[in-house]
Amino acid sequence: MMHLENKKVGIIGTGKMGQSLLRGIISAGKAKPANIYASDVYEPALQALKDELGINVSTDNFDTVDNSDLIILAVKPQILRNVLRGFADHINENKLIISIAAGVPASTIEEELHEDTRVIRVMPNIAATVGEAASAVSAGKNASAEDAEVAMEIFSSMGSAALVTEHLMDAVTGVSGSGPAYIFPVIEAMADGGVLEGLDRESAQKLAAQTVLGAAKMVLETKKHPAELKDMVTSPAGTTIHGVHALEKNGVRAAFTDAVMASAKRSREMGK
Repeated sequence: MMHLENKKVGIIGTGKMGQSLLRGIISAGKAKPANIYASDVYEPALQALKDELGINVSTDNFDTVDNSDLIILAVKPQILRNVLRGFADHINENKLIISIAAGVPASTIEEELHEDTRVIRVMPNIAATVGEAASAVSAGKNASAEDAEVAMEIFSSMGSAALVTEHLMDAVTGVSGSGPAYIFPVIEAMADGGVLEGLDRESAQKLAAQTVLGAAKMVLETKKHPAELKDMVTSPAGTTIHGVHALEKNGVRAAFTDAVMASAKRSREMGK
């Protein structure tokens, strides 16, 4: 059984998601900076992270792998295989691998490393940068329930996390992994409408963003169906039902459903 406390954590890849994970783990007190190792090819960015966070950094993945009990793979799916092959000989059954690479099954990682490698697959999203990620966690064939709990502990510290079976991870990618990118244009479009009606850009954007945040919070906290909440604010012949009608007339539901399905399809393609 692996408890996160006093374990050494490694992160390979320090792009946007890698940095979000580093900051989230440290700010939540899940690991001490002295017990965190990060590697990437771009040395200036690593040095900046070392200066900011006090972590250990290296341009050599061997340093991260050899010094860590738990290794988070935060590299692009397209280069993951090559990265894995580079340190496969340094992996043993005592090390837990957590991958956030979209579309890459746990079995692929097991094949590139060792068949008995303990692998956890996670799909977070970019909202981890503000501590509000929606993440899903699934366990590979060799990972234990305790391994999954460790991943849940890490990713719950920067938002919410749910345990799912791996065959649903492509659907998760479509809904929450890619989801923020669907919502940003919604906020922008709502703000555009406000500007058209006379609001200044800053006020319109702030109102639109807070409206999305508030609506999401109502769904999560009241646990009511979104349709029920919509009905609560649509009075007969009122302003809101006219706005909802305009959305329905333009196929808003189908557009979002199609976006989720297209993203999930691409995730499946990347896993082949």
